[in-house]
Amino acid sequence: MQTKLFHPDPAAFPLTLFYESACPLCDGEMRNLMLRNTQGLLRFVDVSAPDFAGPPTGCSREDLLTLMHGLRADGQVIRGVEVFRLAYAAVGLPAVSRALSMPLLRPLSEALYPWIARHRHQFPLWISRVIFGRALRRAAEHAARQAHCSSETCTR
Repeated sequence: MQTKLFHPDPAAFPLTLFYESACPLCDGEMRNLMLRNTQGLLRFVDVSAPDFAGPPTGCSREDLLTLMHGLRADGQVIRGVEVFRLAYAAVGLPAVSRALSMPLLRPLSEALYPWIARHRHQFPLWISRVIFGRALRRAAEHAARQAHCSSETCTR
């Protein structure tokens, strides 16, 4: 059975996420989003890859490496926590998306995120492993299998 997704703005999808795979924290989060992206509402562009084609209009590569950026389907570039709100909604985690929109958490997350982004390379690898560890990856893999599985085609 497929979960109905909460989409705060359907015109945003598919949403392209610009991330840095050279950052363990960024890479861990994107890998988990990739595993949960069973409906294909997210696209992923690694700005640290040698074959990176270039940033969207109005942005530089340095901009993309400074804060998380997304490119909505309607062509609008979004930054920071708004990208995460839409990404979590797209992969079936509307509670996370809604939490980041709550009156108390929204300003806190928007104030804290730029600091985290600036210092992300200083976080020890174990922090990334704790946040995006094996248990979360297993959950994401299970969600991906469930989304592609129908009762007629699944064998366990």
